[in-house]
Amino acid sequence: MKMVLRGNMATAYAAKLARVEVIPAYPITPSTLFPEKISEFVANGEMNCQFVKCESEHSAISACVGASATGARVATATSSQGLALMHEILFIAAGMRLPIVMAVGNRALSAPINIWCDHQDTIAERDSGWLQFYAEKNQEALDLMLMAFRISENQNVLLPSMVGMDAFVLTHTMEVVEVPDQKDVDEFLPPYKPLYTLDVNNPMTFGAFSSPDNYMEFRYATQKAMENAPAVIDEVFAAFEKKFGRKYSRVVPYMVEDADIVFVAIGSMCGTVREAVKEMRAEGKKVGLLKITTLRPFPKDLIKKYLANAKVVAVFERNISLGFGGAVYPEISAVFVNAGQRPKIYDFIIGLGGRDILVSDIKQTYDIAMKAYADGKDDVIEWIGIKKEML
Repeated sequence: MKMVLRGNMATAYAAKLARVEVIPAYPITPSTLFPEKISEFVANGEMNCQFVKCESEHSAISACVGASATGARVATATSSQGLALMHEILFIAAGMRLPIVMAVGNRALSAPINIWCDHQDTIAERDSGWLQFYAEKNQEALDLMLMAFRISENQNVLLPSMVGMDAFVLTHTMEVVEVPDQKDVDEFLPPYKPLYTLDVNNPMTFGAFSSPDNYMEFRYATQKAMENAPAVIDEVFAAFEKKFGRKYSRVVPYMVEDADIVFVAIGSMCGTVREAVKEMRAEGKKVGLLKITTLRPFPKDLIKKYLANAKVVAVFERNISLGFGGAVYPEISAVFVNAGQRPKIYDFIIGLGGRDILVSDIKQTYDIAMKAYADGKDDVIEWIGIKKEML
């Protein structure tokens, strides 16, 4: 069934279709529409779910941990400062191997206060042990949310997932979305069957104290689960395509086969970059786009496959690792550390705090990157769109 939905509503419909049993939440712009829609579903009797209205984001994720430990399928939503307030519990959820799924409206972090889009909030949590998926469109937000449950609940993974949607660009913008039938979703996503649960009749401890004698082994087990995840993600993406006809990949190449320069991007900006690629191709410039859908686990195998033949890689970052540069740039660079042939990799900070990303900006980065390549430069970190008169 086709519906016109905002991104937040798309993820709420995904939670409903997934038959989520517990949703603790605390409202924060621009994710508030998710708990609002869930509360409607529950109040109208459309969703058999325990909706827990919490007093903070820290409380919401803590309630998620408790509910998931009992064996319930659990989801929530947050954004920006709310995700930051969850920080310590994110590590606990991953360390306890709880397959919680969270929709995140990607929003800039304060200070100064800003409610518009960038990826700093989820990028800041990339080391917490959560799988990370990023949507370009509202359809992807719904689909990735559905698939995240099946991926996270796989016994070879058992890690929580977050699905990122660009603030307002997706969370509040209405698009036509294909909402699957409940019957088809039930066939694709069976009920969650946990290996271990909190049970008064069979007591056990979750997240117990760990001494130096065994703490490393727990971290190693979590890392191995992350290493298992790519195969599971590929398997679930393939099953989703077979069931619903929409194809997904951990990275999505566009015109990269013969490209001299490949742009790497995440989220809604990929549409703008794709349009710029079309225009520059018409001008005779060999350019391409590599869209990253899955940032954690980092898709290093596919990154290497699709970027190996490029002369230049230009990484667009809607984040900043202060004191260095963008966070994705060094990870792509690390893929090629021991490679015999490697592209020049340049970093572009763009669109922070909801700053518009224009086709002209993408064309500007092409000029900067190709000049740096001609000059033989190895390191370029440029800020695009800065108003220098304000500095």
